[in-house]
Amino acid sequence: MILVTGATGEIGRAVVDSLLAQDIPVRATSRDPSRARLPDGVDVVRADLGDAAAVAAAVSGVDGVFLLTGGPEIPLHDKTVATAAASAGVRRIVKLSSGRAGDDTATDPIPRWHRAGERAVRESGVPWIMVRPMGFMSNALMWAGSIRAQDAVFAPYADGRVAVIDPLDIAAVAAVALTSAATGQVLTLSGPQALSPGEQVETLASVLGRPLRFVEVTPAAARDAIISHGVSPSMADAIMALRATALEEFTSVVHPTVGRVTGRPAGTFHAWAIRNLAAFG
Repeated sequence: MILVTGATGEIGRAVVDSLLAQDIPVRATSRDPSRARLPDGVDVVRADLGDAAAVAAAVSGVDGVFLLTGGPEIPLHDKTVATAAASAGVRRIVKLSSGRAGDDTATDPIPRWHRAGERAVRESGVPWIMVRPMGFMSNALMWAGSIRAQDAVFAPYADGRVAVIDPLDIAAVAAVALTSAATGQVLTLSGPQALSPGEQVETLASVLGRPLRFVEVTPAAARDAIISHGVSPSMADAIMALRATALEEFTSVVHPTVGRVTGRPAGTFHAWAIRNLAAFG
């Protein structure tokens, strides 16, 4: 049995579906199992990842853990799960980390949180695999409102290029990592092409069949827009710090890992846009 945390999000749910398709039993954590809406057959257990007793019960009897955590609680939650997994004799942890966790010069919050989480997993003694994706294609969904209302995208760092990855490719790699014999690997993931915000907007315009404007805005204006989506100011600061790294060469590197692990090429932003067309109107 595999325990999946973060199972109700896009990546976690895709991992669940992949495991079920292989007839692998799945347990999932949720703060409110009645709202999880996971497939029949998934053992949904109530657990806050900061609650050591609840986590210990969740990992009992499982062979592996897909560890997906977020926000400032990443170090605490990763340590709680890893410690419980070690005590329970779990044989594998696959942690969803950050592409920039491998950049030792990165001092902004998100890679720093994930480095601490990775350290907790390593120190637990449980065999591990770290999955480190670059920027998500799904971050473009934050533009959906302005595209629907104004046929425009307002974003900072026009010159930045990121080899963005389809979240479903992240899930596909994680599912393989959970079921393979290998451990002790760091899998850095990217999409097949480094794209600027403007190039992503051009792709969305092509898929939508109408022209879209790209308007570069200041980082402060972009931060305000993130907060308007209900994100806390501190988390908005962390997101903006990560966005600023689009100007660095590190984020534009294309990695072949998706193809090597899954046996198929990483999906393009164009394919992602077609799949998510309805969100943009």
